[in-house]
Formats: sequence, C-alpha cells, structure tokens
Amino acid sequence: MKSSPIFLKQKLTPKAAAAKKRRDIAAAKTALRKARKAQNQRLGQRSNSDIHHMSNGSVKRVSIKNNRGNFGRGTKTE
Repeated sequence: MKSSPIFLKQKLTPKAAAAKKRRDIAAAKTALRKARKAQNQRLGQRSNSDIHHMSNGSVKRVSIKNNRGNFGRGTKTE
C-alpha cells in the first residue's frame, strides 16, 4: 500500500482502514459523484482555479484558496 498523509494522520487500525476504504469507494461510485466527475472532466482543470459545484446543480470556477478553505469558514467542522 502506498503511504498517504491522510492515512498517516488518522492512525487507523487495519480493520478500520479497510472499512473506511469501502465507505470511500462506495461514496465515490454514487451516481451524483460520477456525474460531477464527468462534468469536471468536460470542463477541464486549470492550475489557477477549482470547479465548485453549487447546491442548485450549477458549477462555477473559484479560487483554490476559497474552495478548499470552505470559503473562509475553515475545514475543521466539516
């Protein structure tokens, strides 16, 4: 298994890591996630912005800082 900072930070037991892997794969294969991934690929990625999916189904390009920082609210409570 390749080492990843995500797995190292969480310090999960092998059983818990396997369960998380199953959950993550199941979440990534939902119809909504597949549709959003396909839409992202059609739009194309740029090095200076992220594609943000709005709750109404539309998308917009936003700064990487805003999108990954939860628009100034931080990510601790997500």
